Amino acid sequence: MKIYLVASGDSRLSANQKCWPAQLEMENQLCDLIADMGHDLLRAHAYDPVERHGFLCSQRQGMDVFASMDPDIPVIVAESVWQYSHHVLPGLSTHRGPILTLANWSGTWPGLVGMLNLNGSLTKANISYSTLWAEDFRSEDFRSALQAWLQDGTYEHQTPHVSPFLPDRVEPELVSVAARLAEELIRRKAIMGVFDEGCMGMFNAIIPDELLHATGVFKERLSQSALLAAMEQVSDVEAEEVVAWLEARKFKFCYGSNPEEDLTPDQVLNQAKMYVAVCRMADEFGCDAVGIQYQQGLKDMCCASDLVEGLLNDTIRPPVHNAKGEVIRSGRAILHFNEVDECAGLDALLIERVHRALHQPVETTLHDLRWGDWDSSGTVQDYVWVFEISGAAPASHHIGGYAGSTGERQPAMYFPKGGSTLKGIARPGEIVWSRIFVAQGQLHLDIGRARVVELPERETQRRWHATTPQWPIMHAVLQGISRDQMMARHKSNHIQVVYATDAEAADRCLRTRAAFAHQLGIQVHLCGVTL
Repeated sequence: MKIYLVASGDSRLSANQKCWPAQLEMENQLCDLIADMGHDLLRAHAYDPVERHGFLCSQRQGMDVFASMDPDIPVIVAESVWQYSHHVLPGLSTHRGPILTLANWSGTWPGLVGMLNLNGSLTKANISYSTLWAEDFRSEDFRSALQAWLQDGTYEHQTPHVSPFLPDRVEPELVSVAARLAEELIRRKAIMGVFDEGCMGMFNAIIPDELLHATGVFKERLSQSALLAAMEQVSDVEAEEVVAWLEARKFKFCYGSNPEEDLTPDQVLNQAKMYVAVCRMADEFGCDAVGIQYQQGLKDMCCASDLVEGLLNDTIRPPVHNAKGEVIRSGRAILHFNEVDECAGLDALLIERVHRALHQPVETTLHDLRWGDWDSSGTVQDYVWVFEISGAAPASHHIGGYAGSTGERQPAMYFPKGGSTLKGIARPGEIVWSRIFVAQGQLHLDIGRARVVELPERETQRRWHATTPQWPIMHAVLQGISRDQMMARHKSNHIQVVYATDAEAADRCLRTRAAFAHQLGIQVHLCGVTL
């Protein structure tokens, strides 16, 4: 039997060139394995000797490649890197043969992250697919699963950790809180400020307006060019005050002298202007949350938005004054949904209301479900996930707060203009994790519990250097869910997290948010927990 192989890549040439050797190694292993099983793996698009990689790197290229393929032949989308799903989504939408999304298991080469994004996009688009991943393609478990897909054209994972939410099992007092919050949101509607939609081809991160409106939330469609214009109105003095505020709290910027590779004071001042500008635009348009696309827009015009995003998501942040001289939302976060992921934005809005009502910490952020491994130090016996947002988490999540956090230059491969991260190690504690996603034309919420653990410095450094050491990291142990169950179920590369003061409080927050979402018409699924 013939099987096609396609590889979706980045839209940034530098990333595709750097990641190609890892992708090629993975494809060679897969080709040998499938040949050993008696089948032919045919690459549907060739290596480009001019660009020096073999990825699909645009939507147009992906469409053209699929147009030349036999739509009835099975296809494997093989990923060992971060990828832009819209390169392959149009072609997969009309492909009649079986579809398999497949990834390696590596922190350094995050195919699993790219695959989860594609899986979420396929789910939203109602495209049938199977999915597999492995640390070792030679393992018997992987061979068996792949053989089953080759034989049957489908492979289904077991997800016994998922159960439907039953609102009658929630305490009446929490149901009452949820009902009040839902009534308030429908009556006094909320606004998500969207600085250009559809970051990095993440189809799964766009909520159709009619689904979002039913929850009481509406989009204010903003332009990143308007953000640049607003940044020009921020004075140098105002930017310097933001930086001075951070330094007074012992936040350390790791400066160097070469702006091409190092973080410089000018880069941080540019970010400080963005922070002030976003606060003022959120105030002007009445936005309850904002999302900045950045990657394929602002990256060629200004420094990274990540430091800005981490500051916005914290209740403790540099003060910014509006035109009337008033401090904008003093003591309140201006929720930011990284990479303009609207599913994360809606989730953050629900979190902020629930946690404020229950007098719990409101700081929330998304992370990438980046990778996982057993603790090599033996300190923690459970499987420990690496949650790692691509640049900045609120300092309130970190050990030591601002004083325990540092600012390092974003990697030049992705961020040519540089800019500081807001890096730290997530403090030990109890968290609620969640993900809103679209499936079968409806909004869904997966929600569960986890605890953040503290690992020895050497183990933390091992994990950082296996992933991206400039970014904040969270060591998370999921409750009631194995690694493969999480991979089989999760419909995004992103996962939303929020702390509670203790385990009991976290459980109450989970039940209240589940009831809140249910009241808004969202289909709620409990993952690894029971009521």
